[in-house]
Amino acid sequence: MKQGRLIIFSAPSGSGKSTIINSLLQKEFNLKFSISATSRAPRGEEKDGREYYFLSPEEFKKKIENNELLEWEEVYPDTYYGTLKSEVERITAKGNNVIFDLDVVGGLNIKRLYGSKALAIFVQPPSLDELMRRLTNRRTDTPEKIRERLAKAEEELSYADKFDTVIINDDLDKAINLTEEALANFLSK
Repeated sequence: MKQGRLIIFSAPSGSGKSTIINSLLQKEFNLKFSISATSRAPRGEEKDGREYYFLSPEEFKKKIENNELLEWEEVYPDTYYGTLKSEVERITAKGNNVIFDLDVVGGLNIKRLYGSKALAIFVQPPSLDELMRRLTNRRTDTPEKIRERLAKAEEELSYADKFDTVIINDDLDKAINLTEEALANFLSK
């Protein structure tokens, strides 16, 4: 059986990355979403092994010490997020392709580890003005949070040229089609 491959997505918040990923998951690319690990408590209806693998801060630190994570970040004191090596092995061993939704640093770290077995895609908004419009129209963030997201987006955009493929999402259908083409080309190699 052919070993699965890795598809990494990174993008500023509001770029349309999640919409593109959800579209790809409905297609015949044999994709399985990588479930991240976190040391935060479950929220609402979240279940261990479905939304996240929920670990205590001590368990998470032990996995870091044992080199069981591909990438990780301490977002707040004792609140960690990361990608378990065992999760990627579980998915690829069955011949499935792993899809990741990661920040730019985590995405590039995984690309470095897997090289040609991974495709790193950066989804870019057409402009920061358009990104601000999208974030405002979502009506999910305060004006301060939108300013934070825009500042972070500027930093994230500086990493775009380090990715294998940059998809500019100025038209969602076109962006989905371009992403499907890039993915089909990568998986056919």
